[in-house]
Amino acid sequence: MGVSPGAAAAASDGASAAASDGASAAAPAGASAAAPAGEDGGPESFEAGRRAAVHWRRGRVRDVVRDWPGVREVRVRLDSPLPRVGGAADVEGDEAGSHGADGAGTTAAGAAPGPDAADTGGAEGPLVRATALVDLVGTPEVGDEVLLSVSALARGLGTGGSAGVVAVPGRLPADPPPAPGHLVKARYTPLQAMVLGVDEQESPAHAALVDADDLDGLPVVVADLHSALPAVLAGWRAERAELGLAPGRCVYVMTDGGALPAALSRAAAGLRASGWVDAVVTTGQAFGGDAEAVTLHTGLLAAKHVLGADLVVVAQGPGNLGTGTRWGFSGVACGEAVNAVSVLGGRPVASLRVSGADARERHRGVSHHSLTAYGRIALARAEVVVPRLPGDLGTRVREQAAALAGRHELVEVDVADLDEALATSPVRLSTMGRGVDEDAAPFLAAAAAGRWAATAR
Repeated sequence: MGVSPGAAAAASDGASAAASDGASAAAPAGASAAAPAGEDGGPESFEAGRRAAVHWRRGRVRDVVRDWPGVREVRVRLDSPLPRVGGAADVEGDEAGSHGADGAGTTAAGAAPGPDAADTGGAEGPLVRATALVDLVGTPEVGDEVLLSVSALARGLGTGGSAGVVAVPGRLPADPPPAPGHLVKARYTPLQAMVLGVDEQESPAHAALVDADDLDGLPVVVADLHSALPAVLAGWRAERAELGLAPGRCVYVMTDGGALPAALSRAAAGLRASGWVDAVVTTGQAFGGDAEAVTLHTGLLAAKHVLGADLVVVAQGPGNLGTGTRWGFSGVACGEAVNAVSVLGGRPVASLRVSGADARERHRGVSHHSLTAYGRIALARAEVVVPRLPGDLGTRVREQAAALAGRHELVEVDVADLDEALATSPVRLSTMGRGVDEDAAPFLAAAAAGRWAATAR
């Protein structure tokens, strides 16, 4: 995947941000203890957790696990034990695990990213997996001392629950050559990246975007989880083939609700390498795509007017943040995405987050994330795709989706043969730790959205 001059690289899976439901950072060392929580959950009960916290560790690289564009995963022997971090995470990310071979969130061996089961390290510290964004921090080699952030690993979070390499003190990367671009992503953090925005004045595409204001009916599929991306594309490609059409140009527009570095998405890397995705546009604080955009709006316009998209899929990067509350989840951005597509004259196609196996009632059938984002936040009308799933689950999905009928157009789409389309995916399909065999519904729902987007209106 290409990178704008001065930008960090793009393409793989696993978020460095906390991706959990109900988890919050522990208070820094030395913080005063909170007053006992009041029965009303008032300010006193909130005080202890209100400061941001980073748990730091030093360690030494024992071996290299694997590389992919922009990322190196290594095993590191820590110089001290992992911190004790309070609370239990109700994982909300795409999967409990580390950085998947295909964007699913698992480690190479399917194991947790934390200490090896047989190696706690004693007083020296455990052996852990850590991820380095090589264009930001350099490339760690065996024997290098590294500085790590381990908060998410210690907390046992989902997709983002691994150690992150913050610096390789003895192997700092060389200064990049002078290049245009003054957009700053991950702003005001120590690892902020300066990139060339597709829409800024120094960009060759600036002239095409300066007055751009219309998507001209471009179909845009909006999805909650990153894991929906390959399934949407599978449905799109299958329907286009049925119509005797080539797949056309497909662009993934990545929002900043999950991982900020596009490089962490191994799914995007695999889809890009296989030709299923022609370009990645990173918007907002997300960075590392083929094109960088300030907002979702300019990202959509760039997909149309600069990259020539026939289909756009909008979804957050790997990882998902949720709190078990009606409004506290990163997927609320789906509603805002529908609004953006509509105001720009595109064709918003809403993909429902569906599950037949999630143990949490709020995500069984149609997730409350979809019902809130599309039912309360999306003020513009969208084509909401309701997959015709068999049995009781299909009945439940149709009944739940009916709540959206007052605001949107509900479109029931057959899922026949979509299992065959999903089987052609060049990357493994997995969401919330489950593959197609464990829970086919989320993938069939996303593929149905792709199938519907391929039909002419």
